[in-house]
Amino acid sequence: MIRVLLADDQVLVRAGFRALLDAQPDIEVVGEADDGGQAVELTSRLMPDVVLMDIRMPRLDGLEATRRIGAQTSLAHVKVVVLTTFELDEYVFEALRAGAAGFLVKDTEPADLLRAVRVVAAGDALLSPGVTRRLIGEFAARSKAPAQAAADLARLTEREREVLALVGMGLSNEDIARRLVVSPLTAKTHVSRAMVKLGARDRAQLVVLAYETGLVRPGWLG
Repeated sequence: MIRVLLADDQVLVRAGFRALLDAQPDIEVVGEADDGGQAVELTSRLMPDVVLMDIRMPRLDGLEATRRIGAQTSLAHVKVVVLTTFELDEYVFEALRAGAAGFLVKDTEPADLLRAVRVVAAGDALLSPGVTRRLIGEFAARSKAPAQAAADLARLTEREREVLALVGMGLSNEDIARRLVVSPLTAKTHVSRAMVKLGARDRAQLVVLAYETGLVRPGWLG
């Protein structure tokens, strides 16, 4: 059973999400929060698998709430999906840097919302080769100094840098394995090592780092 926490200051939005999610045999809504502070507190107490987190909330916004959840080692298993009204939203990029596993626009189709919950609960990042990469490309170039980016890359082997670039281009472990003519397990190992060396919480942060370090540039596979 996938346990989901809803964090949104709009009661009707939460009610709609709850009705959709609770109707699924493999998903259960375990709590609701109407601001970021409550979202952090309930996440720590209820230990959900997935948090659907609105970015714009009163008192404590979803960006800071995501950052606080990501900073707690006891919550390393929790996957945050941020919700936004606009696709190209700088706060979404910052949320990905803070540890969010992906993002959805609020008017997403019900089937896409359900797929997103299941994808991130399974441990994958909600990153398709479309809007998310364009969003990251829009903001990553101005977010990190070149010297810091070079220092990050210096921690990786040549193969790990190659794998990081492919992750940034939206490829799955299976896609990477085919591209490099290695087994999916070997590709997964390279991805995991890159995450450890770069201090990335999950695959979504690897995509951000791929842009920040210049391994992937806006427009590639756009």
